[in-house]
Amino acid sequence: MIAGSAALLTSSQVLSSYSPNQNPESPLKLKGNINHSVCRWCYDSIPFEDFCQQVKAIGLNAIDLVAPKDWPLLQKYGLYSSMCYVAGDVSLTQGFADTANHSKLIAQYLDVFPLMVKAGYKDVICFSGSRAGMDNETGWNNCVKGLKAIMPSAEQQGITVHMELLNSRVDHKDYMCDHTPWGVELCKRLRSPNFKLLYDIYHMQIDEGDVIRTIRDNHEYLGHYHTGGVPGRHEIDETQELYYPAIMKAILATGFKGYVAQEFIPEAKDKIDSLSKAVRICDI
Repeated sequence: MIAGSAALLTSSQVLSSYSPNQNPESPLKLKGNINHSVCRWCYDSIPFEDFCQQVKAIGLNAIDLVAPKDWPLLQKYGLYSSMCYVAGDVSLTQGFADTANHSKLIAQYLDVFPLMVKAGYKDVICFSGSRAGMDNETGWNNCVKGLKAIMPSAEQQGITVHMELLNSRVDHKDYMCDHTPWGVELCKRLRSPNFKLLYDIYHMQIDEGDVIRTIRDNHEYLGHYHTGGVPGRHEIDETQELYYPAIMKAILATGFKGYVAQEFIPEAKDKIDSLSKAVRICDI
């Protein structure tokens, strides 16, 4: 009966062992296997300086998706920009797949690279943008044309450009880079060691599933990871369908040394406590 009872443990009971038992304002005792970060936009209700203080207090050293204007606050609190934005407006729909966007995008990236070098940052995000009736071949060709205008500079300055994989089924209708094979093909055509994919676990669970196998088979092209609970992009605990400790173990097994950033929108009243718990879940 004991063995039978053990077999009936729910995912909620298993995940409860990852829940933080300490005050979330106290630094987490992290194992050092995963480099943890957190995406700024999910906590926009918290003033940025307050957010920096709270992130630092719980033991994180990096924040994702921060534009150059806010880098001084990161530096004030000893925080790293683990995934940079370019200056100016960032569009998920007007990306490199459309040649009409190239002149603006090329200028933005060539402008931000020296700023990143000066600040000591290494990674910047980019987007394919919408498909807008294009077939895959046209999208690949257009992306290659635009990205080849910035990749020599990125390579020379030691910067990696990451195109994010977003789902086109629920959140970002018509987004072109919506499946891992599409992004991997783009990487192969560019043939630059400084171009990678940002594998968003939430998005790819929605559009293709088979997350762990995909990570194992394509890890050489994956330069950064985002989390998020499915469905809804909320907490990554027992309320959703993914088991993040297993996913983190798969990422670690590939030899990955980059950042895993929490990118869920907290539903709980105490948003920083939710963040603290998520980091504990992923700290394998």
